[in-house]
Amino acid sequence: MKPVLPLLGLIAALSATPLRADPLEQAVKADMPSLTAIYRDLHSHPELSFKEGRSAGIMAAEAKKAGFEVTSGVGGTGVVAVMKNGPGPVLMLRADMDGLPVTEQTGLPYASQIPGVMHACGHDTHMTSWIGIARRMAAMKSSWSGTLVMIGQPAEEIGSGARAMLKDGLYSRFPKPSVVIAFHDSAQLPAGTIGVVDGFVMANVDSVDILVRGEGGHGAYPHLAKDPIVLASRIVTTLQTLVSREVDPLESGVVTVGSFQAGTKHNIIPPEAKLQITVRSYKPEVRQHLLDGIARIAKGEAIAAGMPDDRLPVVDFQDQRTPATFNTHDLTSRLTGIFAERFDKDRVVPVRSQMGGEDFSEFYLADTSIQSMLFWVGGVHKDKWAEAKGDITRLPSIHSPFWAPDAEAVISTAVEAMTTAALDVLKK
Repeated sequence: MKPVLPLLGLIAALSATPLRADPLEQAVKADMPSLTAIYRDLHSHPELSFKEGRSAGIMAAEAKKAGFEVTSGVGGTGVVAVMKNGPGPVLMLRADMDGLPVTEQTGLPYASQIPGVMHACGHDTHMTSWIGIARRMAAMKSSWSGTLVMIGQPAEEIGSGARAMLKDGLYSRFPKPSVVIAFHDSAQLPAGTIGVVDGFVMANVDSVDILVRGEGGHGAYPHLAKDPIVLASRIVTTLQTLVSREVDPLESGVVTVGSFQAGTKHNIIPPEAKLQITVRSYKPEVRQHLLDGIARIAKGEAIAAGMPDDRLPVVDFQDQRTPATFNTHDLTSRLTGIFAERFDKDRVVPVRSQMGGEDFSEFYLADTSIQSMLFWVGGVHKDKWAEAKGDITRLPSIHSPFWAPDAEAVISTAVEAMTTAALDVLKK
């Protein structure tokens, strides 16, 4: 029985000795005070689309300090940082930079100092994480081989920044990627959780304006006028049948009339009414059916109301559209497995596709031989998540003046996850 005692003592000693910490996790943890300071500065100074000069300057300076070759002013205010580190694939990591025209109401001590502008979508966490990833990849050059391209993208909120960077030669002036990866903070997941989707992540977003024309007159004598408000109302209600009766129930689509403007006074029938519509879909054929259907319904209802050909509605399909964001299967499957290995399995979860829009899609659609993935990093403070019992209808959403993510959890998780993904893509 005597040999048991030393063995028990050894086991106790080993149990009391902490396991060797993961080097990447520890490096990210050590960097968090600096990154938190950067985050709070960026949060306090949000900038609207194509006006992100200060934010871009901070990112460019940090990338240069880490040893990247940096080009500013790409596609307006975009930043491109390149680090060549031997033979291998070209990986592009993206962070978007713009804020929103929202008045912040979070009550944070580092709340926005810019009247009427706020980082209500969390792009400040994206930029800060980008800096953290650049630092880690530069410090770990001996662990990877290939070319890393990191971009700070302007104007995601208006769906124009990715196209602007591509038009300005992103894929011709700089190394063209074979893999592109990004993340977005989430107001629908607890802080530090990683959400993944295989396939469509976010939707096509189209905007449509309809000018409904009529003949104005006195409200007391409607028979002497042609009421565009009644006609526009018919159009609105018939549009609801596009998804419910014309699209396969197993497909996804949304047609929402977000604005209906008409008239100036109680007793005046106006000469026109204006509708503004957002249209969401995933598949190209569904998108086209919805857009064609809007034009058909607007014209058909006007004809039914007796409008002459020269007074039919004018349907204007806006140029600013955001294509659906698609996660390619092989990359998504591989990185999901790698995230599950690195993080606790409960922190990596499958999530549903969303009807929001993201112009990260443009980088894949510019060349569909590229592998692409966008994943989510949860930002809801765990106490708030517990209080809401996971009911997201009781929580502020992104674009809300009250959205205040658990920034440290988002940033530390994103830096670790994105660096892990980059090291896998660029492994020797």
